[in-house]
Amino acid sequence: MRGLNKVMLIGRLGRDPESNAVTSGDMVCKFSIATDESWTDKSGNKQTKTEWHNIVAWRKLAEICARYLKKGSLVYLEGKLQSRKYEDRSGNDRYITEVVIHDMQMLDTRNIEKPADTGYQNTTDDGDPTITDDDVPF
Repeated sequence: MRGLNKVMLIGRLGRDPESNAVTSGDMVCKFSIATDESWTDKSGNKQTKTEWHNIVAWRKLAEICARYLKKGSLVYLEGKLQSRKYEDRSGNDRYITEVVIHDMQMLDTRNIEKPADTGYQNTTDDGDPTITDDDVPF
């Protein structure tokens, strides 16, 4: 039996993405997103918990994320969990768990630059992007 390592998240970016090229020449883009969970406790008070997720995108997807996403963007992400060890500036070993994504969909259209090089643009007559039920991933 094979294992399954799949993550699906909907959340907002906590900061602007950071991107750079690694020694192989591949582009990498890193950012964090917040997901919220809300419930009502036994006393009837609304409670909210925010979970932060470290996100990593590679190659073409990294370029797209770096270009179009910014702090506050609402996104749907799919990927896998990956843990790695690194050394901090003091020489101490540190461990981090990240979501390495292979799919990203922007769920809000405010302040999105409209690229001319894509073959698809879903717009109204006045040029503003529209979102239909078919565009929403759930």
